[in-house]
Amino acid sequence: MTRTALILAHGQPSDPRPAAAALETLAAGVQALLAGWEVRAATLAEAGGVAQAVAGRPGGVVFPMFMAGGWFTRVQIPKRLAEAGAVVGPGGWTVLEPFGCDPAVHDLCVTLAREAGAGRVILAAHGSFKSPVPSDIARHVAGRIAAETGIAAEAGFIDQEPQLSSLPGGAGVCLPFFAAEGGHVSDDIPAALAEAGFTGRILPPVGLDDRVPAIIAAAIERGQAVCPGSCRWARTAAA
Repeated sequence: MTRTALILAHGQPSDPRPAAAALETLAAGVQALLAGWEVRAATLAEAGGVAQAVAGRPGGVVFPMFMAGGWFTRVQIPKRLAEAGAVVGPGGWTVLEPFGCDPAVHDLCVTLAREAGAGRVILAAHGSFKSPVPSDIARHVAGRIAAETGIAAEAGFIDQEPQLSSLPGGAGVCLPFFAAEGGHVSDDIPAALAEAGFTGRILPPVGLDDRVPAIIAAAIERGQAVCPGSCRWARTAAA
């Protein structure tokens, strides 16, 4: 019996198709690693995308391609599934922990920082003025980079303090803690770092690394459901 997995991302509201196409390519890469699964993709930004992705399937798992658990993963995704006529819960669709909460993604960030070979790493994340969880995860990852590689690492944010534009300038690398390419990665991060006087390299976002499909495939097979509070990471890594 074939099981269904849906990789669901926010997408780019101003121009939905390119982001949706990139997610479909990612889903195909995950599909190649999962025997007995059908892996679909959709973004919240593309009109009708969720409804089309769940059509003809009574249930499955939803893998949120988001960097933290929060309103989107706990409220908006179940709401959009329900609006598409899907059953959320036992016998229907189960929403899994999001991409950025997976310790394997944190491991990958450490590896990417080590592979970059720079003496300083800025982990660029979105952040939130409403919830501490996104910044907690980014700070945790920056702390792991520093502790496990000896590289000076710090987290900077688009949407909260410390903002990227306020960080010390100079050399190094910036690793965008983002699931995909988009306006924040292509425009906001370079502009903020230029304002800060940063002269180093900006790496591709972690979600575009070639090792990501294997991480997602393993997460889908584990099937760890999202918890009602913050993401599973926040309960374990913060202890």
